[in-house]
Amino acid sequence: MTDQITTSSSIVDELQRHYDDATAALRTALRAYLNDGERPDPALRENGAFAYPELRVAYAGDRPLPRLSRAYARLTTPGIYATTITQPAMFRDYLVEQLDLLRRDFGVEVSVGRSRQEIPFPYVLDTAGIDLDNAVAGELARLFPATELASIGDEIADGLWQVRPGEPRPLALFDGLRVDFSLARLRHYTGTPPQHVQKYVLFTNYHRYVDEFVRWACARLAEGGRYQALSCAGGLIVTPEEPDPERAVADGAWRRHQMPAYHLLAPNGQGISLVNIGVGPSNAKTITDHLAVLRPEAWMMIGHCGGLRPSQTIGDYVLAHAYLRDDHVLDEVLPPEIPIPPIAEVQQALNAAAEIVSGESGDVLKARMRTGTVVTTDDRNWELRYAHSAVRFSQSRAVAIDMESATIAAQGLRFRVPYGTLLCVSDKPLHGEIKLPGQANRFYERAISEHIQIGIAACDLLRQAGARLHSRKLRAFDEPAFR
Repeated sequence: MTDQITTSSSIVDELQRHYDDATAALRTALRAYLNDGERPDPALRENGAFAYPELRVAYAGDRPLPRLSRAYARLTTPGIYATTITQPAMFRDYLVEQLDLLRRDFGVEVSVGRSRQEIPFPYVLDTAGIDLDNAVAGELARLFPATELASIGDEIADGLWQVRPGEPRPLALFDGLRVDFSLARLRHYTGTPPQHVQKYVLFTNYHRYVDEFVRWACARLAEGGRYQALSCAGGLIVTPEEPDPERAVADGAWRRHQMPAYHLLAPNGQGISLVNIGVGPSNAKTITDHLAVLRPEAWMMIGHCGGLRPSQTIGDYVLAHAYLRDDHVLDEVLPPEIPIPPIAEVQQALNAAAEIVSGESGDVLKARMRTGTVVTTDDRNWELRYAHSAVRFSQSRAVAIDMESATIAAQGLRFRVPYGTLLCVSDKPLHGEIKLPGQANRFYERAISEHIQIGIAACDLLRQAGARLHSRKLRAFDEPAFR
């Protein structure tokens, strides 16, 4: 380990130096083997030449615990805390913020050095210019560090890790291996660089929301101001100079990607990302598994639902304050009887945003926006078994049903990311109101623009809330220090 470092920024610089040295050594060894058949010296791996940098925090516990209202950068147990770090430059602002708070309030000592956790070779290929056409993956895996799934998991986030004598306690929810795994998956699923994901994330389940978001984003770029560019699925970057930005986006390669994303970029990641996750809890879990490593400030579901109450009208809104989880994709890691509490700051932002965008408030807005329980199911044809579920739906006082919202909220609780849901009623299958093609088009034209505008306005309000957004109710009993 290096000696005590004087500033949080210089700590991140040291992490970056170690990371650059390790990735350069790994790329050099890969080229030597692929070009000349030169096998890597086993001593390199033994000495940690290909390893992630490790960040260590020593907390003596020799001062009174400060009374803090924030929900992160907190310590209660004296000891050594550690985690491995990947791509420190990408996470610079986050790392500096967490370290500044811990050093100021807890007087911790911070050190940086090589870990024993190696960087898998696939994660250094993007910028290496290495030709793998004639390489055999199994052969490379025998000689170089590879992605061993047994070493990647969410035991820390799920509270399954155990303190072992002589080993440090976890400093963060995700180590370098887990983060690199998700960064690669994000690029694959969304068709965009993970570096472009913004701190405020909207999810939707219909592509027409994407059309409206792109239209709004392009208008903001044309106006000038805080937004710099629109990063689109398929690798397209739209700048204010683009003559026909909406056509450029429509003609892009977004169809190649399962969950296309669109990032309206602002300085310091303070813009907005929209991800079309499609339909179903499996997609919802997949994307949030991977977005969580980027530590977004908040994520919210802005999509369609089926209305369950006769008083609702197509086009009404549902603000979820509870979830009935029939999605089943998280039952083993977060049993369905575990309550998913509403996050007050997000609830208030969504309600205030609805008032701002609609121009309505009080009883007028209340007439078209129900607050209640949302059922999330994994059965797209749940109506065919309604008699089986009717009693549970009634007991839960459900007002709407969809296939993603409870999964996204449960993942927010699991990964300590503030979450919320505002849905729009697109049909009422229990009451004979099912969209026909013509009706669907009229509904979309009327409702989507306002709905996505509410989501955008909520992001603006949450941005203003700052650190107050992060609720202590998301913290477990024995929590890593980093947010």
